[in-house]
Amino acid sequence: MDARTAKPTRLEDGEDLDEFVERNDLALVEFYTKGCERCNAMEPVLGNVARVTDVAIGLLNPGNDITLVDRFDIRSVPTLVLFEDGSEIGRTAEGFQGTEAVVSFVNDHAPEAIEAE
Repeated sequence: MDARTAKPTRLEDGEDLDEFVERNDLALVEFYTKGCERCNAMEPVLGNVARVTDVAIGLLNPGNDITLVDRFDIRSVPTLVLFEDGSEIGRTAEGFQGTEAVVSFVNDHAPEAIEAE
C-alpha cells in the first residue's frame, strides 16, 4: 500500500501493532488516549505526514491493550514512535506537533522516507 494515499491505520492491540510494523519498512505509530484533545488534533497532522513521506502511520490506544504501556514505556500522550524494519528508531512525546515538526522528526531518524520534491 502506498503511504501517500493511505490514511492513518487504527490499530486495536499489540498483535495489530506487531503486524503493522512488520508489514511496513517504516512505520510511525501514535499512542493516544480517548478524550485527549492533543491526540485528536494529531490525526490530521499524521494524515499530512503520510502524504508527504513514505511512512505508514498507525494510531493505537494503549488502553485497549494495557501491556503496551509498559512494553513501550508510554508515560504521556500523544507519544509518537518510529519503527524501521520492526525496531524502534525514534520517539517523541512533546505533545501536539504540527506537520513540519513531525516530518522533521521522521527525517532526523529516517531521511530516506522523505521524497525529494
